[in-house]
Amino acid sequence: MSKTRNPRRCAENEAMAKARMLRVSPQKLNLVAQMIRGKKVEQALTDLTFSKKRIALDVKKCLQSAIANAENNHGLDVDELIVAEAWVGKNLTMKRGRPRARGRFGRILKPFAEITIKVRQVEEQA
Repeated sequence: MSKTRNPRRCAENEAMAKARMLRVSPQKLNLVAQMIRGKKVEQALTDLTFSKKRIALDVKKCLQSAIANAENNHGLDVDELIVAEAWVGKNLTMKRGRPRARGRFGRILKPFAEITIKVRQVEEQA
């Protein structure tokens, strides 16, 4: 008796990649995710390459991983891929502190975030 196979998390014409433990707040990461949602992958890669945001390099690495997953694992055509979804989630928060006046303690929160990118193959209409 073997277990039943897990169903796929995305459709047949989709592939996804996830980057976890990114040292940035989810709010700042979401600004970069908004930049690439709904765009063709080559346009999204160009936007991330020339973005001034520090975290854009990590998002670009995650997008390249999603493209490689689509090509190698699912047999999709790279030229017809678009960024279907890109969503951001919270991860852990490091708590640090700093001594303040009169014996008090100032909390410093250092948040981490994660991003999931899903690419989809869409046939172009001529």
